[in-house]
Amino acid sequence: MKIGVSSYSFSRLVNAGIMKQIDVIAKAKEMGFDVIEFAGFNLPEGETPSSFAVKVREECERVGIEMGNYTIAADFLNGSNGDWQAEVERLKEEVRVAHILGAPGMRHDSTWGVPASYKGARGFDDVLPILVKGCRAVTEFAAELGIKTMVENHGYFCQDSERVEKLINGVNHPNFGALVDMGNFLCADEDPAKAVGRMMPYAFHVHAKDFHVKSGMMPNPGDGWFMSRGGNYLRGAIIGHGDVPILQCLKIMKNAGYKGVLSIEFEGMEDPLQGIAIGLKNLKRYLEQIGA
Repeated sequence: MKIGVSSYSFSRLVNAGIMKQIDVIAKAKEMGFDVIEFAGFNLPEGETPSSFAVKVREECERVGIEMGNYTIAADFLNGSNGDWQAEVERLKEEVRVAHILGAPGMRHDSTWGVPASYKGARGFDDVLPILVKGCRAVTEFAAELGIKTMVENHGYFCQDSERVEKLINGVNHPNFGALVDMGNFLCADEDPAKAVGRMMPYAFHVHAKDFHVKSGMMPNPGDGWFMSRGGNYLRGAIIGHGDVPILQCLKIMKNAGYKGVLSIEFEGMEDPLQGIAIGLKNLKRYLEQIGA
């Protein structure tokens, strides 16, 4: 199993001007990662996504690290002024960027929820046909370029494993699957181990992510915490420091025969480089412990 890291893990350093986004590639290699994935681009002045993708690919080749995935935002209900077909066309341009990067896969969202202006039935099953049509159109185009597409358990509305599974089976295309984020299920108040077990048959890529969790019956713990859909409190954690059953999830992945990339996505309050390094050390130890 190859271990990767998401560029999002370094985003605080990039946003603060401490690192340039292109620098995270060499840093990931130096820290011992096999793979890097890019969660969108923080574009330098004068660059377009396509022109910057060329530079990212060249830097990956220079330092000797594999490009694992390209992750971008999308919303077939709210994006592109609520026109799902226009959103498909926008995402096709992102697929072309992924192709320039040399990424084998692209993760995009499906939706962040039903818009307030929506006049029809508002349930997930009611809007599922639109999400299916959008995702299928994108993956059919991406398949022509040799790029798999996937949705992540992300964005509250389409975050539960049961909903993600319905979407993937609705699309029903061999080029379309899931980026399984073991921590994100907590945002929908779902047990991560149970959810990972359900999603492994569809997994194209996996995120290792940890969260601290406090019950919504407790007082608000303050800065750095956010609320789950069900009103519990979450805060990003170093892998192994939080409440996500990381080891149990890894055992489930092994038993399912998963051989793909396992990427750290760090969202903690600690120094990012320290948090990523400790998380990598713990993750390698866990994998060794279960013989994966």
